[in-house]
Amino acid sequence: MNLPAEWLHPLFNAPIHGLLSLIIVFRDTPHYLSKIIASEDDCPASSVSFMGRPLVLYNISKLVMRNKIDGIMLPEGFSRMAGVISASYPSIQVDEYKQGRTFVQADRDMLEVPLNSIIVDSGMGDLVTDQIVYPWDLLRIMGRVLESEIKAPSISPNATVSESSIISGPCIIEDGVFIDDFCKIKGPAYIDKNSRVGTGSLVRNCMIGRESSIGFNCEIARSYLAGRDRIAHHNVILDSIIGENSWMGGYVGTTNVLLNNQNVRYKVGDNLMDTGLPNFGAVIGAGCNIGAGVIILPGRYIPSNSTIQAGTVVAK
Repeated sequence: MNLPAEWLHPLFNAPIHGLLSLIIVFRDTPHYLSKIIASEDDCPASSVSFMGRPLVLYNISKLVMRNKIDGIMLPEGFSRMAGVISASYPSIQVDEYKQGRTFVQADRDMLEVPLNSIIVDSGMGDLVTDQIVYPWDLLRIMGRVLESEIKAPSISPNATVSESSIISGPCIIEDGVFIDDFCKIKGPAYIDKNSRVGTGSLVRNCMIGRESSIGFNCEIARSYLAGRDRIAHHNVILDSIIGENSWMGGYVGTTNVLLNNQNVRYKVGDNLMDTGLPNFGAVIGAGCNIGAGVIILPGRYIPSNSTIQAGTVVAK
């Protein structure tokens, strides 16, 4: 969804000097991401992270590079998010407003941004918003961010990469990361602080959240791990979303293709929705415990704090 032209011109295409002060108004709009990434947080703006930053801070950083932000307005009830913003941007005034309020543009430019959207470069010099409404939107946008943000390998001097492992393509590997022997990290990929990749594992086109652990001989592909996740040995995680603080025993697999080669469907409420994707794995909520040998069929959702017994085939 493109930002309206009256906001883009001259706001994003002209020198900063001489522009009016910018007020960002974040709006709470419908989505289907509640309690997936973090079990006690319904708002993707604070629970979803990109490149190691909560979504709301990622968006503000994009706008700060283009213009002076004079204030931020959040819907009433998002006080925790206001604290997160104030801690990172103490010079910006953060206020809350009652839902339904209409803002009138006066002597300042105002920009409305849905809380469940991301601000990215269009590739033509403008900024655009892209909304995350369904879980598969998160994977799509993850891929978009990896492609646009990571252009070359960047390995922290405080990370450890074994000599026998291969870093192929653009990857960011943050402080405290440990890559064991005979691994391959294929970019674009992002591995956040203090995470570990065990011997012989393949990680490709992923975002791995901080303090996550991937065991021996795993394949993790095109997947989003929210952070503090523990993946045991011989697991195959494909095109999937793993909420924070989840654990998987050995030999767990998230399948991502239907045998009839049709698009994967995902249950939203009482309806099965066509994701438009031939490859889509599992959505596993925060705080889940998945026993050894569990197979999860394409497009399945496991609610936060669930326990799945070893050897189960998750088909519903």
